[in-house]
Amino acid sequence: MVGWFSGLVAQSKAVENNTAKMSSNNNSSKKRNAPRIWEIDALRGVAVLYMVLHHLLVDLRDFYGYDIVYYKPPWSSIGMSVAMLFMLVSGVSCSLSSSNIKRGIKVFLFGLAVTAVTYFYVRELCIVFGILHFMGSAIIIWGAIDRAVASSRAKIVLLSVLSPCLIILGVVFNQMKVESPYLFFLGLTTSAFRTYDYYPLLPWLGVFFIGVLTGSLFYKTKKKSLFSFGPADMPRPISAAVAGIMAIGSKSIIIYFIHQPILMAALYLIHI
Repeated sequence: MVGWFSGLVAQSKAVENNTAKMSSNNNSSKKRNAPRIWEIDALRGVAVLYMVLHHLLVDLRDFYGYDIVYYKPPWSSIGMSVAMLFMLVSGVSCSLSSSNIKRGIKVFLFGLAVTAVTYFYVRELCIVFGILHFMGSAIIIWGAIDRAVASSRAKIVLLSVLSPCLIILGVVFNQMKVESPYLFFLGLTTSAFRTYDYYPLLPWLGVFFIGVLTGSLFYKTKKKSLFSFGPADMPRPISAAVAGIMAIGSKSIIIYFIHQPILMAALYLIHI
């Protein structure tokens, strides 16, 4: 939807002279050819692989009765690590983007699709503010802040202050119960609140902002890898593995949607 709308906007702006068109085409070509930062894609790919592993453990216990207590250590650390890595890497990526609000809306719409699906299939544990809802909201919030605050130094100071404060406030909210059922997105829930996947803005927005701060400090100026080498400089088996993980990381949203049906189908065939 967002891509279709942006296409209409681009077409409406296309009535320009030939010189402006050539300049625009050259700029677009440069953006398309700009190299990706390989370690960011690789880290996102690692997070995707851990996510698939975590959901495999969940499916094995919830649907096939395996004795895997995924919600307690050490298994619970996988889910927590995956979420934190996604948030940090997404924050770094957002520090380099100039279209965060548009991207955030798109991710949030994916989250609403997850809500719709889980409402019909597991209504008692319907996902109302899962990882995609959070990511979409966080990206939009940072996009608004990025537009409102012009000074790079001011942004760094703001992020440095907000990050720990939001995390601390979220920890406090986690110990509280409220009567209103509509504050779940902030981390304030009723005693009857149940959901399959839950990442409220507090404390997780603080983790996301740490990622934005990291990107602002280390990537914002040069917008290239921190390393003097890339996957092509590694030994062939390692290079191939890293390239594969990077490819997975670059398709994280698609994999998020298709991995559970694939896991469920594979497990069903194995247990026939």
